[in-house]
Amino acid sequence: MSGERVRSFIAVDLDEIEIKNRITRTQQDLEQTGASLKIVQPEIMHLTLRFLGEIPQATVQRVIEAMDEIRFSPFEAEFRGVGVFPNIRRISVIWIGITTGQQQLAKIFEQIEPRLRQMGLEPDNKGFSPHLTIARVRSGLNKEALAKSIENMREVEFGKMAINAVRLKKSTLTPRGPIYTTLHEVNATS
Repeated sequence: MSGERVRSFIAVDLDEIEIKNRITRTQQDLEQTGASLKIVQPEIMHLTLRFLGEIPQATVQRVIEAMDEIRFSPFEAEFRGVGVFPNIRRISVIWIGITTGQQQLAKIFEQIEPRLRQMGLEPDNKGFSPHLTIARVRSGLNKEALAKSIENMREVEFGKMAINAVRLKKSTLTPRGPIYTTLHEVNATS
């Protein structure tokens, strides 16, 4: 048995092109503030349901088996408003919120979380807060302008997307950014 560890997470991919286009325009607006940002590329944007970290290959198989027990119907998620972690005075992550669809995402999380804990995986200390990360802040450069821009984006609407699948993703870190590979997919049941 290989001792290889797999950096992984469970997520919903952002598949809606029009939402991606609106997010890209928002990212460009944020860059106009002159802040030092690491922009998340649209092709890898996703809603993380559960970050797993570096797990043994054998655990990956157990996660797949646990995911196969998840049951959910197709639903719609609405992406709206720009927010930050941890707070507007000390921004490290910029995200887009989810309005419609939060409860359904939470129900999926509630199905998988106990199974992951039974495997010995530590709970995520941040808790479950569905959001779409669009940028990370590298430094405090022009932070006032950035904060003001974000404040003006609190109610921006990005659109709605049908959610039909949850995926286990492998994350390979590279100097050019992460590369995500789908290891397993669970589809909604009608």
